[in-house]
Amino acid sequence: MPTSRTGRPPVPRTPKRPVTPRLAPENGVLAFYTRARRGWDRPLTAYYLIFGGSLLITVLGLVMVYSASQITALQMSLPGSYFFRKQLLAAVIGAGLLFAASRMPVKLHRALAYPILAGAVFLMALVQVPGIGVSVNGNQNWIALGGSFQIQPSEFGKLALVLWGADLLARKQDKKLLTQWKHMLVPLVPAAFMLLGLIMIGGDMGTAIILTAILFGLLWLAGAPTRLFIGVLSIAAVLGAILITSSSNRMARLQCLGATEPQSGPVDCWQAVHGIYALASGGIFGSGLGASVEKWGQLPEAHTDFIFAVTGEELGLAGTLSVLALFAALGYAGIRVAGRTEDPFVRYAAGGVTTWITAQAVINIGAVLGLLPIAGVPLPLFSYGGSALLPTMFAIGLLIAFARDEPAARAALAMRQPCFGRKRGAGGTGSGRSPRRWNTMRRRASAARSSGER
Repeated sequence: MPTSRTGRPPVPRTPKRPVTPRLAPENGVLAFYTRARRGWDRPLTAYYLIFGGSLLITVLGLVMVYSASQITALQMSLPGSYFFRKQLLAAVIGAGLLFAASRMPVKLHRALAYPILAGAVFLMALVQVPGIGVSVNGNQNWIALGGSFQIQPSEFGKLALVLWGADLLARKQDKKLLTQWKHMLVPLVPAAFMLLGLIMIGGDMGTAIILTAILFGLLWLAGAPTRLFIGVLSIAAVLGAILITSSSNRMARLQCLGATEPQSGPVDCWQAVHGIYALASGGIFGSGLGASVEKWGQLPEAHTDFIFAVTGEELGLAGTLSVLALFAALGYAGIRVAGRTEDPFVRYAAGGVTTWITAQAVINIGAVLGLLPIAGVPLPLFSYGGSALLPTMFAIGLLIAFARDEPAARAALAMRQPCFGRKRGAGGTGSGRSPRRWNTMRRRASAARSSGER
């Protein structure tokens, strides 16, 4: 055996690894798309989209309410921050409702369905009692609570229809009754028509359209056949035509579609046209926060139904597209929650809430853009109005609770939450316990290694 110069046997050398050809670097766009797709498919994506999107919409809405309502408040001899303070109070209360709803178990949400429906029906009937109900802009849909505070019970009717309809359809699906069209329609459609009747008595057709959209969304999720939708849509179209033609106010709103002059013949299209003026004068980046001209008495309801127009004037196309992107992300997250769950109640409730918020946003923004008639519905989470903000934030809490309740999301949240616990060890001091440590994946992986591994 050959020896080295020192007389020791040579140390055997490890064979060199075969040289593998280097792969060509990935295309930058393709790599970005792959990383984005991987991040988009994570279990907590829907949770973060719902929570972050709703938070951004609410905060931006508070800023725009303060900007758009100052002139209106001063014209009414009120402090400039009057409407902002009321909206901020409603947002704080709504945040409490959102947190409570996000922490409630599904069983408690189902248990609240009937009490919320009964309370909404009682309040909506109470609106028509003389001396209790209050008329605002020609609609008898308000109840005075004392002072300047009022409540609109029809806004809570949306939440009631979502929860009660989801619970009803889930129980019928468990009993395998949804294959029969009678069980699919009764009593869901009669109860929805009762709510619609109470709303239409007060003349609020905008809220009635939103409730109809929620009803269609629940029926679609329940697997209603196409001929059933055609029949229901035909009935709704006939009733809508009768209601529109029987009211001069609704006919005037319909005739203002595409108007470019405030006085379009015998119809006054002042609000619709000045909303377009506000959007057109904003440009790409707007005139600056607080620098709107149309809110100085030219644009009616600048801080409520037409707050999107003031946003376009002050923040420009960039601001309006940001708002649209946030609502699109919120809608996508709601659809994702409804599509990935195995619980029928969660699927119906998440789909109903998503239909509600998306339809209301489309109707409001479409009216401001002149593409749809002015229906008088606020932009969800954005426009001024505590009666609309409170049930909407509770509904957002529902979506957050459903997004957290997914098995993969629960596992991901459990891994990210730190656990402060004391571990017994031989090298401790005093009681023989080691100090508190973060119980994370890195710590668990380090503890599993052998003592000689580096």
